[in-house]
Amino acid sequence: MSSTPSPTQKIGYICGRRLPDSMREWVRADVTGPGSTRRYLMRMLLPAIPVLLLFLLIPGPVWMGLAMMALLYLPLIYFTVALMYVFQRARLVKHGLDPALAGGRPSARAESERLAYERRHGRG
Repeated sequence: MSSTPSPTQKIGYICGRRLPDSMREWVRADVTGPGSTRRYLMRMLLPAIPVLLLFLLIPGPVWMGLAMMALLYLPLIYFTVALMYVFQRARLVKHGLDPALAGGRPSARAESERLAYERRHGRG
């Protein structure tokens, strides 16, 4: 079996389907590897834009349609970023991977900051 998904498998994966076990390493790299945040945000935020553009068809000034778009898109951005960790964990669990892999980079950074703090203040 292939270790990378086909285009149809990738579309299914983006929509929430589970990939075969042979692609676990690809899923791990997709969810936690370099560029994972950018991919996540693109997958969640870009599909909403064509739907929101329909507000420009409402009769009235253009700024009114843009304001309605902003009223929906700004909270979408906020909640998408806020729930990224939850989404990563769910995707990892769904594919049989350790959910502790999600958010590994911030905890490594926090650990290095803690060690630097302890060295500065005579605890290390």
